[in-house]
Amino acid sequence: MKKRLIVPLIAGALILCGFGILQAQQNGDDAKFTKLVNSYLEEYWKFYPTAATLAGFGKYDNKIEDFSESNVEKRGNAIDAVNKELVTKISPDKLSPDFQIDRQILLDALDYELFRLENLVPQEYNPLYYNEIFLHSIRALLVKNFSDAKLTAAIERAKALPGFIKFAKENLKTPPPEYTQAAIDQMPAILAFYKNDVPGLIDKGGADAKSKFASELPKVTAALEDWSRYLQNELLAKSTGNFRLGPEAHAKLLRLTGQTSLMTDELVNRSKADYNNIRREMAMVCIPFYRIMYPKVDLDKINAGSEDAARNMIIKGVLDKIKGDHVEKDAWVDKVKETAGEIKAFIEKTKLLDIPAANLTVEPMEPIYQGMTWLKFFGPAAYENAGDFKMQVQPIPASWPEDKVQSFLEEFNDFYLYFWTVERIYPGTFFPAAAPGPAPSILRKLAFFTQPLLAGWPLYTEEMFINAGFGEYDLRLRLNQLKLQLKSVIDFQMELNVHQGNYTKEQVVSYMTKGGFMSQAEAERKWDMLVLNPGYSYYPYAGYQEILDMEKDYKAAKGDAFDQKEFLNKLTSFGPLPIRLIKTKITQ
Repeated sequence: MKKRLIVPLIAGALILCGFGILQAQQNGDDAKFTKLVNSYLEEYWKFYPTAATLAGFGKYDNKIEDFSESNVEKRGNAIDAVNKELVTKISPDKLSPDFQIDRQILLDALDYELFRLENLVPQEYNPLYYNEIFLHSIRALLVKNFSDAKLTAAIERAKALPGFIKFAKENLKTPPPEYTQAAIDQMPAILAFYKNDVPGLIDKGGADAKSKFASELPKVTAALEDWSRYLQNELLAKSTGNFRLGPEAHAKLLRLTGQTSLMTDELVNRSKADYNNIRREMAMVCIPFYRIMYPKVDLDKINAGSEDAARNMIIKGVLDKIKGDHVEKDAWVDKVKETAGEIKAFIEKTKLLDIPAANLTVEPMEPIYQGMTWLKFFGPAAYENAGDFKMQVQPIPASWPEDKVQSFLEEFNDFYLYFWTVERIYPGTFFPAAAPGPAPSILRKLAFFTQPLLAGWPLYTEEMFINAGFGEYDLRLRLNQLKLQLKSVIDFQMELNVHQGNYTKEQVVSYMTKGGFMSQAEAERKWDMLVLNPGYSYYPYAGYQEILDMEKDYKAAKGDAFDQKEFLNKLTSFGPLPIRLIKTKITQ
């Protein structure tokens, strides 16, 4: 069996297949299903104890993962057994409607976990997988809802970590070099956490527990330092694996995690049309600006040549003139926070959207997450009933050379930044994630299939802001909003061309900079995202297209009574469900 690689971050993908205790119903088959899920849950959290802690399930807080060959094989057999029982002993026709949905979700989740264990094999091909456990196995116990019981559990994990680190060194085979290098780059922040942060965190505990943990801390730190040397001096040299998932594995990943109803071929055809249509609209917006900015250039002569080349010249010419309006490097995170506040004020004034009751704070990203992603979104844990949300924004890296900093700031200029914030921060994924809806089962709260809705929802809202007069109808904002739409199209296309094809970094960067007008720094950042996070560049565009289809159907059903805000509220009113199921429900 050919093994492939994906980055399964502990806070996300390790619990993607997690299940929670469901409330038993009077129906006998519902109760049978509930018993099966609860039994599966026990074994699942036992196999992934760090993920259990992050989800708020504390039974295995004192355990560390066991990825030995025998235990992984045992886990695979357990998944097969649950799947067999689910198919042969629980009839979907006898389950109540909600449990029928949960049954299908469980089947897909079982399929996904088995897919990861058998095809992706992160415990053998992904050093980042181990980095996440090294960090969160202890951190998750100390930074949230601290107690002496959690500190006691952390002591047990600290005792086990050196042995687990030794196992990781022996178990890793030939990961892709991009993943090993990312793990190397991550290690200084992980070591800084143990050396600088942990002593202060444990200081809240009792004297005896503090003393016991303090005696283990040097051993853990020494083991992590040895791991860091191993990554650099040994593993990198044998990191000859391919980060590309390949057509079959990638298609299955998208099917299981995307849960969309549109076929990939249909999405590809739409993306090609959108690529041309959005660029045409951008050129139309730019023409009056271009005439003023370049009065000596004869547009009629430009348009007489290649239409595509003419668009490139006109759009790039205007973007070049406005890219200098941007914040300074050190004020980047504060500017993002300020921009989110302005957008919120506009929503409050215009009543454009219904603002969730929960709060969203925007803050600088903790060093331990920097370099892996530009934004980190946090919400209540699965076993928490409610809570507020947090978005962490990565500061511009101090290690970047000045030309890369300048390129990045020009990309995120004052006009582009507004709609990037709309799309990624506020309302962003926060609004659909925090929207009121029926209380979901833990199974749905932990499910992995919500990304197309969460990421596609804000793309839909961008046009609403434009039409409502955000920014006093400044066409420079419209131009950059279209540029972001174009970026979602290109991201989708490159996701497929990289993981199901053989596009190189040079080809991707060239397409993004020339066809999508991205800066060099932004295109290189997007390449890193494609490599390290397979699937994520697929969800926004695919989800957006599903929502557009639903809007069309909803308009047909509502007629003149159609209202965009009411449509969006309806869209999120079902709670966390696969978008293909929402599509069948929204017009009922």
